[in-house]
Amino acid sequence: MYFCVVQKSLLKQINNPKELRLLNQKDLPQLAKELREFIINIVATKEGHLGASLGVVELTIALHYVFNTPTDQLIWDVGHQAYGHKILTGRRDNFHTNRQLGGISGFPKREESTYDSFGVGHSSTSISAALGMAIASQLKGDNKHHIAVIGDASIASGMAFEGLNHAGVTNANLLVILNDNAIGIDPSVGALKMYLTNVKKGTQKQDNIFEALNFDYSGPIDGHNLDEVIKALERLKTVKGPKFLHIITTKGKGLKQAEADQVKYHAPGKFDAITGDLPIKSTQIQAPKYQDVFGHTIVELAKQNKNIVGITPAMPTGSSLKYMMEQIPDRAFDVGIAEQHAVTLAAGMATQGLIPFCNIYSTFLQRAYDQIIHDVAIQKLPVIFCLDRAGLVGEDGATHHGVFDLSYLRCIPNLIIFAPSNEMELRNILYTAQLGLEQPIAIRYPRGRGKTIDWKQPFSKIEIGTGVTLNKGNKLAILSIGTIAKNVSEAIKDLNVSHYDMRFVKPLDANLLHNIFKTYNTIVTVEDNSIKGGFGSAILEFASINNYKNTVKVLGIPDDFLEHGTLYELQKVIALDVKSLNTFFVKHIN
Repeated sequence: MYFCVVQKSLLKQINNPKELRLLNQKDLPQLAKELREFIINIVATKEGHLGASLGVVELTIALHYVFNTPTDQLIWDVGHQAYGHKILTGRRDNFHTNRQLGGISGFPKREESTYDSFGVGHSSTSISAALGMAIASQLKGDNKHHIAVIGDASIASGMAFEGLNHAGVTNANLLVILNDNAIGIDPSVGALKMYLTNVKKGTQKQDNIFEALNFDYSGPIDGHNLDEVIKALERLKTVKGPKFLHIITTKGKGLKQAEADQVKYHAPGKFDAITGDLPIKSTQIQAPKYQDVFGHTIVELAKQNKNIVGITPAMPTGSSLKYMMEQIPDRAFDVGIAEQHAVTLAAGMATQGLIPFCNIYSTFLQRAYDQIIHDVAIQKLPVIFCLDRAGLVGEDGATHHGVFDLSYLRCIPNLIIFAPSNEMELRNILYTAQLGLEQPIAIRYPRGRGKTIDWKQPFSKIEIGTGVTLNKGNKLAILSIGTIAKNVSEAIKDLNVSHYDMRFVKPLDANLLHNIFKTYNTIVTVEDNSIKGGFGSAILEFASINNYKNTVKVLGIPDDFLEHGTLYELQKVIALDVKSLNTFFVKHIN
């Protein structure tokens, strides 16, 4: 008689790292296998960031096995790679709520768990944060470890170098782990990437850059060999001062398709957990993504205008600048995760008569605020900022919503601000901008698809500072900015109200506004930007300056950090969905 021995699940037995540390080291590879399968099965149906977390499964286990977390503080850079960490730190049973409304965050978040030492969604903050914690521990007399895990794409950012530069002249108990997989969201770029490639090949003849910065350097080692990683971490626990461990990993490890197509499987959407295959795309013609309207239009314009150049900080796929990089590679630049550099690079190009389209996600442009003011606006350089992912972005949550750009840009002199309500307006403002402006312009547009199939219309010049009338009525005036106009249009279908697409937040269409204020008692502004300092504030300022006493109601993003959920769910929460808008308009019709 034969008995089939069913191996108990190790993962189901682990509710926190203390329980993980009770395992025999020889059982950890089995745990790694189970953890990978768990991540794949959940992300396949619930969506999320896949490849980054699969690549650090062994590292995640080793870190919690060797170090006494959460007393020892672990900081994950960006946070794309933290799924395994979340599952092992008490969030296994509700991991299926990841990135969903009311569920756990897709990124490390301090208020979510004591194991999340530092909240993060943007890159390159981990070294500075971990160093700050390490110095604080020294001052308080605490004996604990501080570990920053950073990717090779993130470590090329200026802020990461600033952290390394400072750490190297301290004796802080800091361990920096470089997760080197040669890719961020898109493949890593730059001289540092070439340096790390040569280190891995053993052909690097120059001095080690990290040793030169006064770090105790170890590696490179195989980041998927648990015994080797644990051995290295155990040794480094005994080393004083700043330490640097270089590990080599494969993004998407354990899922064949994710290893083969690391860009697509960074956040693949739903897929078959068994085969790894993505669903077959519908053959039905769809309206384009706004990023593709930008991507295809800039190629079309660049073929006509030799002075056009494109710039993106590490987002060629997400911004769709990849189309220009494929067709006109010598005039399209991926500068890596370096938003400040991207802006000032564009400024330098503009001084020489080039026409730079600097494409940066709205939330990431926040990282280059000084450069917009100091290097571009003060000098009136005609840089064209294309702000992708403006407004609410959905499941990525508070760190990624682009809901502050109108507010933080509107106060800057010399800057034009435009928000298209549809694909043709985006296409036409891109055309208009390259005809020749004498000052910079910011063009903000959302994540996701538009509404128009036949969007490739002949170009038409847009007069700067002009709005358009979308609907004429008698009872109420509604002023919208950007693509939220679609919700407004649907909400007023059976109402006798006027709807204006203002298009420009700066300069405002003063002639149109004077006409509106003289015609309507009540005016409602609608935007997917913060109500503090945004489009509605601009209208209130206009009313005050011109002594209008009309009732002005401002709708937009409340003065709070919105969490994650689908775009529709979040719009409903803050009453910007069609039904809520309709209810509000009906209530305020005179």
